[in-house]
Amino acid sequence: MKAIKVIEPFKVEIVDIPKPEIEKGDDVIVRITSGGICGSDIGIWNGTNSLATYPRIIGHEFGGIVTEVGNDVTKVKVGDKVAVDPVVSCGHCYACSIGRHNVCTTLEVMGVHRDGGFTEYVIADEKNIHKFNVDFEDSLLGLVEPYTIGVEINNRAQIHKGDKVLIMGSGPIGIAAMQVAKRNGAEVMMTDLVKERLEKAKSMGADETVLVSEENLEDRIAAFTDGEGIPVVIDTVCVPASFEQSVQLACPAGRVVVLGLKNQPSGITMADITKKELTIVGSRLSCNAFDEVIAGFEDGSLTPQELMTKAFNYKDVMDALTMIKEHPQDVLKIVLKFED
Repeated sequence: MKAIKVIEPFKVEIVDIPKPEIEKGDDVIVRITSGGICGSDIGIWNGTNSLATYPRIIGHEFGGIVTEVGNDVTKVKVGDKVAVDPVVSCGHCYACSIGRHNVCTTLEVMGVHRDGGFTEYVIADEKNIHKFNVDFEDSLLGLVEPYTIGVEINNRAQIHKGDKVLIMGSGPIGIAAMQVAKRNGAEVMMTDLVKERLEKAKSMGADETVLVSEENLEDRIAAFTDGEGIPVVIDTVCVPASFEQSVQLACPAGRVVVLGLKNQPSGITMADITKKELTIVGSRLSCNAFDEVIAGFEDGSLTPQELMTKAFNYKDVMDALTMIKEHPQDVLKIVLKFED
């Protein structure tokens, strides 16, 4: 079968690899129909993802149709349309024991730490397979995973009805988090440096948008919150300066969610946190969110079709990567379709 492999930075090949076979009772084989290209895939391609090793079959946003199941599988059957959770955890460390497998001490993510889903067929444990309950467009099955990140962000921030939320950055994760927050009953303001992304965020449900290169964010927040300040700040920009700004913008008793994995220090003092008694939490990957996202796709409260910018055949992966590199302002989510 065919697979997309990054041999080394900037060298991508379509390679032949063996088709997976059932080995354990809880194995499930999925024929991949689509996968979304994520920033981490770009990082593996251009050599900036420090978590990956080479060569690597990329792809951690993927879904498809079940073609074979092990003898012990009960939750899915051949023919089911499914999304695959790429997080592989040990099941027995402290994090796993309290239901937070997404920060397992030996965490591996398919497509980053081990080979991923940009292949014609994938094998995974039944617990990582999540089925659709109604027929759904094949090209969108791979977009469940980025929306699960949005659910995790909302859960970590404890966003509920009546909250006013600032999401810094209107990329795919910011917009996914926004749509989940809106479904939870919050009002959402989004920022970006790119006008086109803010227009997309607005069309997908953002209450207000701020082009921070031309507008005063503090003034807009004051108007948005009647001068109180913002209760929830989600930083999807993920640089030290944006983390610092998040802490400054949050109102007393506010919550700040951090997604960045950069190991550069930020200039934040204890007093900035203590005086306002802020809650600052990290959010990584997702935790048991796939079924919730699938339900949102099916009832229309989450709209992945609007997140998808363009679909390419997987054999044209270099065209897709080039579009992302050369026209980032025009791209939210590129999807690869695995079809001949």
